[in-house]
Parts: sequence; C-alpha cells; structure tokens
Amino acid sequence: MDFIPAELTISGTDRVIVIGVGVVALIALAIAFVLRAGVLAAGQGTPKMQEISEAVQEGAAAYLGRQFRTLGVFVVIVFALLFVLPADSTGERIGRSLFFLVGAGFSASIGYLGMWLATRANVRVAAAANGEGRERAMQIAFRTGGTVGLATTGLGLLGASAVVLVYVGEAPKVLEGFGFGAAMLAMFMRVGGGIFTKAADVGADLVGKVEQGIPEDDPRNAATIADNVGDNVGDCAGMAADLFESYAVVLVASLILGSAAFGTKGLIFPLIVPAIGVLTAIIGVYTTRAKVGESGLTTINRAFYISAGISAVLCGVASFVYLPGSFAELGVAAVAGEGGNPQVIAFVAVVIGIVLAAIILWLTGYFTGTETKPTQDVAKTSLTGAATVILSGISVGFESAVYTALVIAAAVYGAFLLSGSLIVALFAIALAGCGLLTTVGVIVAMDTFGPVSDNAQGIAEMSGDVSPEGAQILTELDAVGNTTKAITKGIAIATAVLAATALFGSYSDAIGKAVIKALGAVDTMGDSVRTQAGQFIDLGTQFFVANVVQPSTLVGMLLGAAVVFLFSGLAVNAVSRAAGAVVQEVRRQFREIPGIMEGTTRPEYGKVVDIVTRDSLRELATPGLLAVFAPIAVGFGMGVGPLAGYLAGTIATGTLMAVFLANSGGAWDNAKKIVEDGKFGGKGSAAHEATIIGDTVGDPFKDTAGPAINPLIKVMNLVAVLIAPAVVGLTIGDGANTLVRVLIALAAVAVIVVAVVVSKRRASAL
Repeated sequence: MDFIPAELTISGTDRVIVIGVGVVALIALAIAFVLRAGVLAAGQGTPKMQEISEAVQEGAAAYLGRQFRTLGVFVVIVFALLFVLPADSTGERIGRSLFFLVGAGFSASIGYLGMWLATRANVRVAAAANGEGRERAMQIAFRTGGTVGLATTGLGLLGASAVVLVYVGEAPKVLEGFGFGAAMLAMFMRVGGGIFTKAADVGADLVGKVEQGIPEDDPRNAATIADNVGDNVGDCAGMAADLFESYAVVLVASLILGSAAFGTKGLIFPLIVPAIGVLTAIIGVYTTRAKVGESGLTTINRAFYISAGISAVLCGVASFVYLPGSFAELGVAAVAGEGGNPQVIAFVAVVIGIVLAAIILWLTGYFTGTETKPTQDVAKTSLTGAATVILSGISVGFESAVYTALVIAAAVYGAFLLSGSLIVALFAIALAGCGLLTTVGVIVAMDTFGPVSDNAQGIAEMSGDVSPEGAQILTELDAVGNTTKAITKGIAIATAVLAATALFGSYSDAIGKAVIKALGAVDTMGDSVRTQAGQFIDLGTQFFVANVVQPSTLVGMLLGAAVVFLFSGLAVNAVSRAAGAVVQEVRRQFREIPGIMEGTTRPEYGKVVDIVTRDSLRELATPGLLAVFAPIAVGFGMGVGPLAGYLAGTIATGTLMAVFLANSGGAWDNAKKIVEDGKFGGKGSAAHEATIIGDTVGDPFKDTAGPAINPLIKVMNLVAVLIAPAVVGLTIGDGANTLVRVLIALAAVAVIVVAVVVSKRRASAL
C-alpha cells in the first residue's frame, strides 16, 4: 500500500498556476455567457411557435423546481451525516461538508442552465431552419450546447482550484465531499428526468402513433408538451449534471492519487489538464461550422477531433514543462526509487484518455448511426414485425457493449502498465480520465444538440408554420442528435469507469490511513502493517485485503452486480408505471373531449405534465436510496475487502449494462428514423409501426436506466471512500465494536428493503 504524504505545501509558482486555472475557469464561464447571449439574440419564429415553446419552458421550470425542493431533503440529511464520518481535523470535516453543498449546488445549477437555455433555443432553431437554412439552425443548436459545456468545465475547475488553493494538503479529502455532492444530485436528476421524459414519450407514441395513427408531435396528442418538456429535463438537465459530476469525480480521484504519487506536482497537474481542455473546447465550439451538403454528424465530429488533437499537443507541452524528468525529483518517499520518467508517464496517460474518447465516439456512432450497417439492419427487420426489431436491437446492444468494454479495459490496462508502482499506475488511470475530460466541453455540446433539435422539430410539427424544406432540415438534425446523444452516453460511461477505477486507489488509500490511525502503525510491508511496538498485523485476517479467491470477496462482487440489475429494473419499471398512466389519460381525452381529433379543441396538456411530474419525483427516491445504502450495508456488514469486491462487481456489470441499454435504444430510435425517411414502406406502414414499438421499448433503456448507471457507479465508489475509515475504526483497534457495525449494516438493509417494497406496491399517479 502507498499512502498520501503527511504534508503538502504549495510554492509561489504552484500557487500562481492554481490561480491561473481559476482564471481559466472564469474565462470559460464568461465565454458561456457570450454564447448564451448569441443564442438568445436569434429570431424566435411565429407567434404560434413561441406559444408552444413557452408551454415547454413553463413545464420544465415547474418540474425542476419541484425536483429541487424534493432533493433538498436528501441534501440536508447527507450534509449532517458527513459531519459524523471520521476526519483528520475539524477543518477537514467542515470543508468536506460545505463543499458537498457546493458540489450539489453546482450540479443543480448546470442542470438548470441546460434546461433553461435549451427550452429557449428550440424555437430559435426551428425558426432558423425555416428562414435561414440548415447551417444557421445547426450553429444555434450546437452553441446552445457549447454554453452548457463551458459552464460545466468552468464550474468544475473553479470548485477544484478553490479547494486546492484554500485547503492544500487537506484538499483531496475535502474534494471527496465536492464530488459526492455533484454525483448524488446528478444521479437523482438523471433518474427523475429520465423517468419523466420516457414516461411522456412512451405514452405519446403508444396512443398517438400506434393507436390513433397521428404524427409524433401532433398537437392533438395531449402528451406532446410533456414529451418535449421531458427531452429537456432528462437529456439537458440530467445529462449536463451527469457530465459535471463526472468532471468533479475524476478530479477528486486524480488529486487524491496524484498527491500520493507525485506529491505537490500531482496535486496541481490534474488541474492543468482540464484547464487546457477548456481552451480547446472554446476552439471546438467556435469552429463548428457546417459546410454546404455536409452531414451534420461529420461537422460535429470534426470539431471534436480538432479540439482533441489540440488538447493532446498542449497536454504534452504541459507534461514536459511542468513535471520533473525523474521520480527522485518529486520528493515523495514512496516513489523516490521508481524507474521511468514522470513526464512521459503523465503525457501518455492523458493521450490514452483522449484516444479513448475518440474511439468510443466512432464506435458508438457506428452502432447507432442512421447510415451505418447495424442500424440499417435493425430497420430492415421491421419488414417482419416488432418482435424481430426488438431482437435485432438487443443483439446490437449486446455486441456493442462487448467492444466498448474491451476498448475501455484496454485504456485502463494500458495506463496501468505505465508504471511498476501501484500508486503511480493508479494515478496514470486517473490522468487518462483527465485526458478524456479535455473533450467534455464539446461532449456536452454534442449531447445538448440532440434534445434542442428534437424539440425544434416538435415545435415545427405542432405549429404547422415551417416549410417542407425547413421540416426536412429539422428531421435531419434530429437524426444527428439521436446519434450524438448515444455517443455522449458512451463517453460518459467510459469516464465513469476510469473515475471508479481510480477511486479504487483512493479507497485503498483511505483504508491504509485508517489502519495506521487505528493501530498506531508506522509503515507497511505487503499485506501487513508494522505497529510502533514492532508487531506485524496481517490485514488479510481483518478483511482489509480484497483477495478474489476469498468467498467473502466473491459474494461482494455478486452483490455489486445484482445492485446494477435491481437499479436498472427499478428505473425501467418506474417508466412503465408512469407511461401507463399517460396512456390512460391520453386515451381518456381522445374519448371524452369532443373535437380533439378534428383539431377544434385543445387537449389538456397540463394534466399529462402533472402526472409524469408526480410519478417521476416519487420514483426517484428508491434508486437513490439503493445507491447510497447498499455499499454501507456491505461495508459495515462484511468488511472493506468484500466492499472492494462489491465495487468491482458494480463497475464491470455497470459498464456492460449501461452500454447495452444505451446502444440498443439508440439503434431502435434511429431505425425508426430510417423508416420514417421512406425506407421499407415509410410512415404509416406496418414496418413503421414495428419500429415505433422497438423505439418505445428502447426509450427507458437509453434515456433512463442506461445513463443513470454512470452516476450510480460513482456515487457508490464515493460512499465507499467516505465510509472506509469508519468501517476500519469499528473493526480493529481501541474503537472496535462489532455490535455497532452490525446494527449499522442492518439499518441500511432495512432502508433498502422498505424502499424497494414501497416502490413495487406503488400505484401510478393516475
């Protein structure tokens, strides 16, 4: 084991660098404000288009307002609990709890900004497509995402640099609170927003498209406004918060491991890398200009590759300028004799992360794009019915999950092989995550592009004020948006895996420090520690070594894998219940309100919005409680060794499950687009109805359960890091108390059981 050095100090030069990183963060926020102003300056189209957009704005704002009030209860409880957990000093305990609030607040702010701007950009994209052409419409949509992307990177860097500047040596522990706050809020927003958006979408499709045979965004469908609201609270607010917490959690892992591996240099360098990413994201956003006749996806991919290439070059310069050429110069006793060059290790690790992002972009685009063979094959199976569409989509998801997992595993293992020292190798994995983060500004822009384009098409269809040429432009942008959303989900899960793997090192570090504190140990030798009295204690006998052949560790792995399945099942079931209520309500309105089908009577849109709002807010509690209390139950009940197995099970299973769900759903969605564009019978055909069923099944896959697994993995890892000292303290040394440990575990299990039982028995809002 290697442990964080006892004392870290920041020299004058390093302090200037940290301040410079903070300035870069402020520049990112300023550019985001400029981009926001540019988006809002665009034309808003006809009064009818503006009326529809305002209804979407009101619904999204009302939902997020109620969601934040609901989540406020959880935030207050966790804030109090963080005070109870062990800490090395009162300042660390206070800082950890306060920055938990900061992380949660930043995550909520990013989510709200994404929703607020997207609901105002949609009508502007529709108006631009109608009057100014495809290039202008695409620019507005992408710069909307660019605003959110730069705000994400800006707030993430600002929070991390402020903690390092104020807390220095205690910064890694304080940042655990910052990352946990961001991750917890993101998970709740991901789950709640995902349930909202897909319940409305599924209900609208089943009644409108399948039963009534009307278009997707027909104003006669009472669920259309809720569907468009859902695109924003799920894909904009939820995904923006998700990527922000990825940003925060990777920085947390990097700073914890970096300070252990590289000392003060390791505390500063992980801030420099994403700061470079901010600058290249600005370049990427401003260079995204569609050429005449060029595919929108090609344009966006080009911006990504340009920013990634520039990031790789600048990070190489930073590595060789800032870091020393040997480990002896770092001044860290644990790695003083290590061979290799820290400059080369850091640079190659960052490049691995950047290349990983590029490969996943290509790989996900291949399996979900409208012009590639897998999705074309799924669309073709619509000729033989819905069952074959579903089977082929599942097949695509399974296959793509394997290739994506192999690519991520290769990146993790490649970074790990960069050094023979465990702590340096784990830091290299964290730096690969930082490398991937250099592209996050463009990634968020790509993700937000999807729902903005989707909403723009919905506004055009509902208003009837867009020309056939404008409608075709919006259809094309919507299809591109489906692919970019799938790509960002793939990159998000890669970030989650890198962060979780790096947090493994942080978890081991937390255990080591707790053992030293509990036993008065002075150093380590293999799997043993030596106390001040000269006694050696085997950590394996105390369940502090996660040996995979131990039954307890294997049981932990099984439990971790099982939690991913349970979490996914709860999320999909929540969508099913809420969607059922939407179906019943829309059917009722068609049946009981005269004139809806004739277009002479306006449907009661607010009724559907209210149903999915209430259902989604009630349903988000159970998955959230599962994520927080399951690792507590395993850790206190079985020990930190089995808890390590538990985390391994969640990472492995979560990676495969998240990619499978996201890519299956993406393939089904774009297969529907292919048929709607005229292939295999076109709109209204039996093939079209089959792809609608496939898309309906895929909706909770790709937009609810799949994306929510990303923050789930990181929340559980952070909970493990936070509780590890308490578990150790109750297991060995003077504070050992088996009864208290067991009671805590039983209480956590009771919370999970009650939450799941209540969820299963819950009726829909209808």
